[in-house]
Amino acid sequence: MKAAPAEQRQLLDLADLDADIARARHQLSRLPEDEQLAELETQAQQAAEDRAAAQVAVDNLDREYQRLDKELTGMAEHARRDQAQLDSGGLGHKALAELQHEMTGLTRRRDDTEAELLEIMEQQEATGAELDRAQAVIAGIDDRRTELEQARRTAAATLEDKVTDLLSRRDAVTGEVPGELLSVYEKLREQGRVGAGLLRARRCGACRMELDPRTLAAITAAADDEVVRCEECGAILVRTEQSGLSRPAVDE
Repeated sequence: MKAAPAEQRQLLDLADLDADIARARHQLSRLPEDEQLAELETQAQQAAEDRAAAQVAVDNLDREYQRLDKELTGMAEHARRDQAQLDSGGLGHKALAELQHEMTGLTRRRDDTEAELLEIMEQQEATGAELDRAQAVIAGIDDRRTELEQARRTAAATLEDKVTDLLSRRDAVTGEVPGELLSVYEKLREQGRVGAGLLRARRCGACRMELDPRTLAAITAAADDEVVRCEECGAILVRTEQSGLSRPAVDE
């Protein structure tokens, strides 16, 4: 295959653009915000579990408080009834003794229940603080998620614009490359290989392999418009004054 040296030189610009496009697309697929959002999601799940556990503790203590408070209310009513009977003065000696014994036991039970209620209230204060803390953590995570999502949208939009610009520039370059030469280049790219590379310092710019003296001699002897390929990777070897051959292959 033959192509003018200047047309072959266009392949280097095309290869640079394709490398830039690949890098931009790779960055777009691996935005740092994505990793941060994934880590934040793990934190959010843990925070949700902490809040749920704290809420269960708060609810349990509330139910226990209401139970004890109800018991105290019942004891107070019971005590009032007993006191009314005691104040009536119509009780016999045995009934009076039994009533006084009952009131003593009732007072003891009430004191124990009040002490238990105070302990419950202290626990409620602690669990309430824990619930507040868990909710504050979740609120902070929500705020951070909003910030990261906005940052991700901005970063993605910037890279998408970059890819669009690079693709536009690529279209302009491909318009300057002959169809047959471009077809070879594109076929290599479809195979996941670099389409073209600069021959410099006896190395292929596509695969970085050093060419042996025999191959270099053959390339040097080839006409300027002859399209030469790397024997190692198949890429089109573009020759310029940087190639270090005995004579420059392209006038730049």
